[in-house]
Amino acid sequence: MALVGACLAALVGLMFLSIEPQTQYSIDEVMSSPTSHEGDVHLRGQVEIGSVDTSSFSFELVGQTHSLQVDYSDVVVPDGFEEGHTIAIKGNLVSGSSGWLLEAQEIQTGCPSKYSE
Repeated sequence: MALVGACLAALVGLMFLSIEPQTQYSIDEVMSSPTSHEGDVHLRGQVEIGSVDTSSFSFELVGQTHSLQVDYSDVVVPDGFEEGHTIAIKGNLVSGSSGWLLEAQEIQTGCPSKYSE
């Protein structure tokens, strides 16, 4: 029984060692050099007001100086997702015929403030 417990503890320890945290980048950081971030990426930015298109499942994510088109057709949009709000997205950054596109795999919103009216 002790051997099973030790093996289980070792397995859990190995799982935690193999998980590398993914750095979260701003839109401006990524879009200033998109080829160096191509592939899996974790971004934060603001959903541009007026950009959400529910028929094509896309929206524009903006930073201070850059923007990026996001395809969210493969994810469930969480509560709190609204135009003008800052969100975090994990996805695949790809270069396409009309520019760079983030194929969203996960969208995270912040908790609403308890101080908002």
